[in-house]
Amino acid sequence: MADKLIIFDTTLRDGEQSPGASMTKDEKIRIAKQLERLRVDVIEAGFAAASPGDFESIKAIAGVIKDSTVCSLSRANDRDIARAAEALESAQRKRIHTFIATSPLHMEKKLRMTPDQVFEQAKLAVRFARQFTDDVEFSPEDGSRSDMDFLCRVIEAVISEGARTINFADTVGYGVPEMYGNMIKTLRERIPNSDKAVWSVHCHNDLGMAVANSLAGVMIGGARQVECTINGLGERAGNTALEEIVMAVRTRKDYFDLELGIDTSQIVPASKLVSQITGFAVQPNKAVVGANAFAHASGIHQDGVLKARDTYEIMRAEDVGWTANKIVLGKLSGRNAFKQRLEELGIELESEAEVNAAFARFKELADRKAEIFDEDIIAVVSDEQHSHENEFYRFVSLSQQSETGERPRAKVVFSIDGKEHACQGEGNGPVDATVNAIESQTQSGSELILFSVNAITNGTQSQGEVTMRLSKAGRIVNGVGADPDIVVASAKAYLSALNKLHSKLERLNPQL
Repeated sequence: MADKLIIFDTTLRDGEQSPGASMTKDEKIRIAKQLERLRVDVIEAGFAAASPGDFESIKAIAGVIKDSTVCSLSRANDRDIARAAEALESAQRKRIHTFIATSPLHMEKKLRMTPDQVFEQAKLAVRFARQFTDDVEFSPEDGSRSDMDFLCRVIEAVISEGARTINFADTVGYGVPEMYGNMIKTLRERIPNSDKAVWSVHCHNDLGMAVANSLAGVMIGGARQVECTINGLGERAGNTALEEIVMAVRTRKDYFDLELGIDTSQIVPASKLVSQITGFAVQPNKAVVGANAFAHASGIHQDGVLKARDTYEIMRAEDVGWTANKIVLGKLSGRNAFKQRLEELGIELESEAEVNAAFARFKELADRKAEIFDEDIIAVVSDEQHSHENEFYRFVSLSQQSETGERPRAKVVFSIDGKEHACQGEGNGPVDATVNAIESQTQSGSELILFSVNAITNGTQSQGEVTMRLSKAGRIVNGVGADPDIVVASAKAYLSALNKLHSKLERLNPQL
């Protein structure tokens, strides 16, 4: 019987640490439900002590997730752990994940603690967490740059205190596969009680080796849990990509000989949902979930695939959820059909008023676009939800003029705290003119650091999904807008980002 590889998804916690990727409670719940459909074993829903918003999100997720373990991160102190336990109280299966830095650099410069103090703190944290649940995970932060003797001492102690999972964190992406795998192997060989815990890997992608390091930790080190995120989302260069780990283990079962509980057909839907909610587009050549992952341009390749798919495809596109965009609804579809499709897509709106508002947007889109796809419905709901979050600014209308040889002009009408304002602007293009028009009224003083446009579906009738990333006074936020007119989508995205800046919601997440 092959060993089970536990998939621990931290999209909602570590993935959210990507600049501008913070999510609302409703968005987190939608992603958590999709992760449950994906059948991930553990969902790290957030860091309960980081903010009231994170606490409420974890609490809400704990109340609705039935099939996956729900986890909260906590630093190695009583306050964080108690807060995590409170947020997880209603979970059917709960885990507290506590951590403390163990590398000399982190202990001296960040914690300003001696190794003996860190040792005691780690022990006491696990002991305290065990009062709330038997499922306690411990991570030595920056483990790959820590002293082996000290790691052995700390990990042996926390296992004795009842830690059931030991997560070896390559926090800064410093590891290389053979070295990283052998470090875990050495720890397991040297620590007398290492067999009392499941060993886990958590790798960052700073050198592009997060997946390779994770698999080395599994094959060389004997780890049986991988911590990962959808699309490899995460701060800096990101985290280990769930889709790559899962499909590597599944496709090369002859080598890994490991069992997975994942429903791989939910991988692409999860990827699209996370991308739409965060505004982080998936690069076309991204493994498994990129638009080109199963495309063949070479004539020789095309000929081979037509004769026998496995000549150039080691996975089937449909096995990971790639299907033709199915036309699901049209302008003659009624409210009940729309509501039914929301349920099939796993979208649950809290009130009939929200359903009605989303349906109104759907009908408006259906009048402008002949064919409505699942991706369009997801975008409609996301756009509607974005428009009501901290809605200090709200898009009303836009007109713009652009012709060769003339400087583009735009007139934008939007409300500020419920009062409509009209403004005009010029720019190098229609989007620049639109942003300048909005800025002439808001005078936000923010810097636009990313402007991205993606087609939600195929064809020229597709809605454009625009991401605007703004920076101001050290804060970075993403705004997302969707519309068949990409200039309108750009205005919505810019106002969405301004709303997030205006909300003043600060986040403080520890790095792991």
